[in-house]
Amino acid sequence: MKGAAQIALTVNFGNGGSLSPEDLLLIDVIRKERSILGAARASGISYRKCWLMVDALNRTFETPVFETHPGRRGGGAEITPFGERLIALYRSMERRTRTATAAALGELQKATDRHYQKRASGAVEAAPKAEPRRVRSRRS
Repeated sequence: MKGAAQIALTVNFGNGGSLSPEDLLLIDVIRKERSILGAARASGISYRKCWLMVDALNRTFETPVFETHPGRRGGGAEITPFGERLIALYRSMERRTRTATAAALGELQKATDRHYQKRASGAVEAAPKAEPRRVRSRRS
């Protein structure tokens, strides 16, 4: 077997915001690097995407997840106390989800075809190409 089945928890909020595993990874990297630019470099995500993710998380909640300090030198970003609480709540939901779904997930895993191979994104079965349409000329 290639690997065990996993559930990835994404929370979609009523205001349009969300919280996903990718967001939690970014929060962890920013906590370590203490800067959005450093997090972009360390995670391989573009600076623009990191900045947009930070902005989206800060706008999703009434209390900011990150505190940013602009500036070329001495600038940076840090996780707020609410951001730390957000991580704890998310991790708690992950643990509870794993526990609650373990039996069903195990049964589904056993039912999977071990010879299954994922196709490339957007791949289509090779179908015979249609003949080009022939245009008849009009005689006047």
